[in-house]
Amino acid sequence: MLFSKPNNPLKALLREIKISFKDFSLFETAFVHKSYVNEHKREKIEDNERLEFLGDAVLELVTTEFLYKEFPKEGEGRLTNFRSALVKGNHLAEVSRAMGLGKYLQLSRGEEKGGGREKNYLLANTLEALIGAIYLDRGFTAAHKFISRYILTNLGEILKKGLHIDSKSHLQEFSQDKHGVTPVYTVLSESGPDHNKIFEVAVYIGEKMLAKGTGSSKQKAEQDAAVNALKEI
Repeated sequence: MLFSKPNNPLKALLREIKISFKDFSLFETAFVHKSYVNEHKREKIEDNERLEFLGDAVLELVTTEFLYKEFPKEGEGRLTNFRSALVKGNHLAEVSRAMGLGKYLQLSRGEEKGGGREKNYLLANTLEALIGAIYLDRGFTAAHKFISRYILTNLGEILKKGLHIDSKSHLQEFSQDKHGVTPVYTVLSESGPDHNKIFEVAVYIGEKMLAKGTGSSKQKAEQDAAVNALKEI
């Protein structure tokens, strides 16, 4: 494990995010992917799925509170779109990538060879796990500050680029206007345990596959596929 190594790189990350952890092992667990645990069963270590589960809930609460206070005249529908844009996998992956979190991930050799450090859903999950670890170790205020600094500050750019607009609705309007058909989403694969599945979905216009997407639910994977399709067209 990283914290048992001399000059471990995670100390640099702690300095960067300006958080002093009481329980370093909790911080380290945020970067342990389940594939690493499966490959090192004798070490009896925990993966980051439980922290990710917690971090997801903390992120949604902090984001919802922020939007409620920031936009007192906006209705539920618009606020929901804003929140979805902030907490969706693609955005979290971009934040995670900008922070360089991928290089700290503990992965199996197979996942490493498969480019796991650059996979959007792994990067997004790691960021959520880190939020969960911060919440457990330092409390809600510290988690709130972290989320505000790295995630909520991107809202202006998201609104400017129109990324808060529901991607599936946008793609459907385009498809019906240009081709007279409705996009079709097909599940290509699903993997992982029931409580933490990863879905891969493809979106088609007619016979042509426009893009693929991944997510922790079919709906999220469809949204991801729609986002990727809009980039293509």
